[in-house]
Amino acid sequence: MLVAIVLFVVVMGAILLAVDRPKRVPNWLVTAAFAGPALLALAFGLVYPALRTAYQSFFNRNGQEFVGLDNYVTAFVQPEFQVVLRNTALWVLLVPTLATFFGLVYAVLVDRTRFEKAAKALIFLPMAISLVGASIIWRFVYEFRDAARAQTGLANQILVGLGLEPYQFLVNAPWNNVFLIAVLIWIQAGFAMTILSAAIKAIPDDIVEAARLDGLKGVQMFRYITVPSIRPALVVVLTTIAMTTLKVFDIVRTMTGGNFGTSVVANEFYSQSFVQGNGGMGAALAVILFLIVIPVVIYNVRQLRLSEEIR
Repeated sequence: MLVAIVLFVVVMGAILLAVDRPKRVPNWLVTAAFAGPALLALAFGLVYPALRTAYQSFFNRNGQEFVGLDNYVTAFVQPEFQVVLRNTALWVLLVPTLATFFGLVYAVLVDRTRFEKAAKALIFLPMAISLVGASIIWRFVYEFRDAARAQTGLANQILVGLGLEPYQFLVNAPWNNVFLIAVLIWIQAGFAMTILSAAIKAIPDDIVEAARLDGLKGVQMFRYITVPSIRPALVVVLTTIAMTTLKVFDIVRTMTGGNFGTSVVANEFYSQSFVQGNGGMGAALAVILFLIVIPVVIYNVRQLRLSEEIR
């Protein structure tokens, strides 16, 4: 810690000294002093690991034998990995769509109501919980016990109260994936509500008044005025949640460990690399995940620029 503090003081002192004497120090040197450390950190922390992972994906489990594209072929051909890809696709399809839908509907319903702030804070609270913490909470909600014993899980207690048999929410495939997905929807709905609520409030009043004069109200107002007006925000929310969903790991790892047919790409990458010791397959899965995320990131950046131009 002391060494880090001393280095920080020395570097910042050199930078400030260079800025204080612009006549003696070239501009490019000042720029390099400010941007250089950050660029070096990015290269060491992001670029090098990415290139190293891509290189490792062409080798076998211990990294000693070159196998070409065999790891990638295995990832798309073997049934166990096909289940992983199917689960990931299911997550990406359901979480952004449903989280955005619930967030949008909630934002419209509570907009300009008497208890708007309290209602928004209530749905936004899950965003303050870590994914691991939320997973532990929902593990208790889904807790299963035999019908002869008292249920401690809220979900099964409700089923028993309705006269139904308790259900193993985290074991029975394929519905266990849906119950895991519900956790991330519960968390991300608050994010969607916050962004979309701000976009709704930014709709000009004259547009709303003109639509009301034309006889639009209720669902028609929502369909023809609200949704088209906030389209850029909708796209940003959908793509942002999609990127979060593609990288989902904590929920699956904490609640099921990837067992019972619930593994996704990020969890399988961890299992192959650090549990089964198959570094080549783990690296290939990481590269596949990276390639899937890139188009979503590019599209998200373009939509953000488009929304800024509209403003």
